[in-house]
Amino acid sequence: MDLKLAGKRALVTGGSSGLGEGISLALGKAGAKVAVNYRSHPEAADAIKGQIETAGGEATTFQADVTDSAGVAAMFAHLDSQWGGIDLLVNCAGIDGPRADSWECDPDQWRRVLEINLIGAFSCSREALRRMIPQKSGVVLNITSVHEKIAWSGYSAYTASKAGLSMLTKTMAQEAGPHGVRVVSLAPGAIRTPINKSVWSDPAQMKDLMSKIPLDRIGEVDDVAKMAVMLLSDAAGYVTGTTVFVDGGMTDYPSFEQGG
Repeated sequence: MDLKLAGKRALVTGGSSGLGEGISLALGKAGAKVAVNYRSHPEAADAIKGQIETAGGEATTFQADVTDSAGVAAMFAHLDSQWGGIDLLVNCAGIDGPRADSWECDPDQWRRVLEINLIGAFSCSREALRRMIPQKSGVVLNITSVHEKIAWSGYSAYTASKAGLSMLTKTMAQEAGPHGVRVVSLAPGAIRTPINKSVWSDPAQMKDLMSKIPLDRIGEVDDVAKMAVMLLSDAAGYVTGTTVFVDGGMTDYPSFEQGG
């Protein structure tokens, strides 16, 4: 199975940390040219660019807030100028927001989660598809979450944004399919990243987490990154308009293994 992406021009939003970092590095290893988008901390993006280049790949960085439509347009114009367009887009920029029950949350904070996770992904996808449709090739990969399917008390904005992103994936796939362009979602479960260190570094919380995962281990960034490369490659050339879950079986609801 050939998962090589040699010469493909890829953009990873939120590519300077966590899952975005892992996906950026995996794409570089697979031979793609990688544009690492970041909102802050340019040193982190530069470090990833350096790792890709040290391994013999090609990479660039670009600062942009995905909620700023003008900034998003400028980022894609920069890729047009530098690489002549784009073949692969990974919408990975996202936040979960502060925990609060729906009737107690701050409306501005709630809206901010949707602006980044859903509207930001739409804006980037719109720019990408405007380039992919004429060339009749390309892949948009949206990073959603098991919480596109599983409710999560205290995080209604996050769950709404991820469920919305799932349906956006399906609709864009339906629109773009006749033009040879695929749109797919990848939904991670519990993955070991710095953002959730408070969970996986605490024995009690880890015990509770493991009760939710049939494979009985927390996921690693590489689990997600390798699947991302596969979905972006021609090996998944007949996959579009769906979500692939990388969650160790969390969405299989292991609490029901002894019956309801």
